[in-house]
Amino acid sequence: PARYKVVYHNDDFTPMNYVTDSLIHVFHLSAVEAYNITMQVHEKGKGIAKSGLSKEIAETKCDRVVQWFKSQGFPLLATLEKE
Repeated sequence: PARYKVVYHNDDFTPMNYVTDSLIHVFHLSAVEAYNITMQVHEKGKGIAKSGLSKEIAETKCDRVVQWFKSQGFPLLATLEKE
């Protein structure tokens, strides 16, 4: 079966510490891993939060992240891409 990755996209509004926290809590990354991905998002415009996921899990993670950020008033976008 196809595998998918969850990609975070940069915006000018979402605080970087929120991005890092979401990576730790949703994807169970270490603080160092989450910080490194946050910096990729900030510097390169996007970063891979997690790869190797089934389509269903990737969709669920994207939805969870986007809804959490919306509830906090931030427009961060997470999408899934086929590997």
